[in-house]
Amino acid sequence: MAASLALLCALALAACGKDEAAQPGAAVTLGSQNDVPKPAQVPVSEEDILKGTYWPPAKLDGGVARISCEYDYPRFGDGDKLESLDFFSLVDAMSPCQQRGVVRVRYQGKIGAGFTALAQRVAAMAARMEIPTRILDIDSSGGHVEEALRAGDSIAESGWAIWVREESVCHSACVLVLAAGDTRSIEGKVGIHRLMRDRSTATSRAELSRELRQINQQVRDYLERNGVATAVSDLMMTVANRDLRILTPDELKQYGLDGTNAAQDDLDRIRLARKCGDDFVRRREAFRRAFDAQCMGTGKSFESMPECAEQLQAKFGFPDKTCPGESPADLYARDLPPPLLEETAVAGEEGKSAEAKPAEKSAEKSGKSEPAAKSPK
Repeated sequence: MAASLALLCALALAACGKDEAAQPGAAVTLGSQNDVPKPAQVPVSEEDILKGTYWPPAKLDGGVARISCEYDYPRFGDGDKLESLDFFSLVDAMSPCQQRGVVRVRYQGKIGAGFTALAQRVAAMAARMEIPTRILDIDSSGGHVEEALRAGDSIAESGWAIWVREESVCHSACVLVLAAGDTRSIEGKVGIHRLMRDRSTATSRAELSRELRQINQQVRDYLERNGVATAVSDLMMTVANRDLRILTPDELKQYGLDGTNAAQDDLDRIRLARKCGDDFVRRREAFRRAFDAQCMGTGKSFESMPECAEQLQAKFGFPDKTCPGESPADLYARDLPPPLLEETAVAGEEGKSAEAKPAEKSAEKSGKSEPAAKSPK
């Protein structure tokens, strides 16, 4: 209880100077023609509002969200249902995730204003609580395109990984949200179809085309800045709204919707070059190619990868004296999902125990093993 009160106090004190900016400004009375007019007050952005403790009312009315601090959903589930999007509800829901450094949002429902608020507010609270790993675990059949673009732009600026896990779907407008993730891990179905206005007044194809032209251009610009092929927007124009085109794994890779976001990868490389130098980046990329070939080949186990990376990095001059904290082996260890790290540690302990006690090893082999922890690829 004392820890929770301390956390609330710290968050409130950190934001006390921001609340004033969120209040409406006083009315300005015009003086004589000799007076210099006062400049109009600049509207407060949503980002600045969320830096304070007063958050405007918002309702998650299009779906259900749950907050978890774990990767491993088969073992730990999806966490508690988020009942409200207000400041203190997010404090209560996310405080347990601080020490773990991971927050996973399981969202099932439509893409709408409530979903946009959810993404923005969880990211804002994660930034306050210094929770670096943010995962959107989504299951959505689509929704409003404009809200998908708004939510996606917020996600792109706040470091999210997006999962579409087995038996989940990401259709229609959800695909735009998927495009925004720093990384995307897909086990479920991703599908697209033609955009449709809710209250179209078109009476001809030409009028319908004019209605959709502006939003189509916005979608193309959005996909382009997120490293996704604009061919996705072209496909969206050719599949009737009542139908659905499920993208194959090869198409997801080809269009840039699966794996690492190419735009974010380039930005990270630019930032790293600025911090550590071009030679560092070249050696790091060479290390990664060698790592893929030597440490991730057929028959290699996850348990052996950290040790393989450690042995390999010396060949490329790592750890680097200029940027010791950016060692590629360390980066690999941070990127490895915790269930795999835990399995690696357990495997290591079991190996040591087996060497010391061979009889126990034989006994263990006869027993039932626990199911492997799951996380999207």
